[in-house]
Amino acid sequence: MSINASALAPRSTLLPGTVVLVSAIALLILGSFWTLDLQVAALLSADGLAKLREFARGFAPPDLSPKFLNRVAVGAFETLAMSALGTVLAAIVGLLLALPASRITAPWLRQGARLVLNLLRSIPELVWAALLVIAAGLGPFPGTLALAIHTAGVLGRLFADTLENLPPAPAEALRINGVSPAAVFLYAKLPQAAPQFLSYVLYRWENNIRAATVLGVVGAGGLGQLLYFYLSLFQMEQVATVVLAMLALVVMVDTMSYFARQKMTS
Repeated sequence: MSINASALAPRSTLLPGTVVLVSAIALLILGSFWTLDLQVAALLSADGLAKLREFARGFAPPDLSPKFLNRVAVGAFETLAMSALGTVLAAIVGLLLALPASRITAPWLRQGARLVLNLLRSIPELVWAALLVIAAGLGPFPGTLALAIHTAGVLGRLFADTLENLPPAPAEALRINGVSPAAVFLYAKLPQAAPQFLSYVLYRWENNIRAATVLGVVGAGGLGQLLYFYLSLFQMEQVATVVLAMLALVVMVDTMSYFARQKMTS
């Protein structure tokens, strides 16, 4: 029996549409380098590197005086509280919006809920904070609300997609036996989706720690406000202490989230 050699040759898996898409992305990347004034040569020049060394020298040694460390500790606690409370509020609102945003509801209700989620997450936290600072004044309160509003849009979309992709068999078994829709959600869908929900919430908490440190630029409290204040005064030793506190806070939250996910999956 003769074997056709062409039948054994590996077939190309790249479709014409894929080639066009990859080529368009490559052209877009090349065009970005061409249109942006990056000035890499100026950055790597002797004068540029000397300025960077002089700037970095101002960070040492960090200000470790007890009075300033106490102020940084208060700012770190504000940042941690803002991120935690904002994430919890976002998880609650996101879950409430995820129910109508999934395919288990009427199409018109799903489209409306998806539109709200798109609106919430399309506006960055910094813009929400700037708007809320005008309405609520300076401090951690507008920062917390800004984190909650933006994160609710993100978590709501993730929760809705999770609900849509759940195996339908457990819910269908309860519906056939005449169980109410609320009970079907509580006893079939929610237990299945809970590990994924918790993973998303922990991940967004990690992101919100970083975002909360940036919101201080618009006066939303926490370490970010301290960082902006001392940077504007060019007091680099204090800036170094605040940056180290931000790094320690992020590492702490990342470690806590890692162990929580490990416990959840074990």
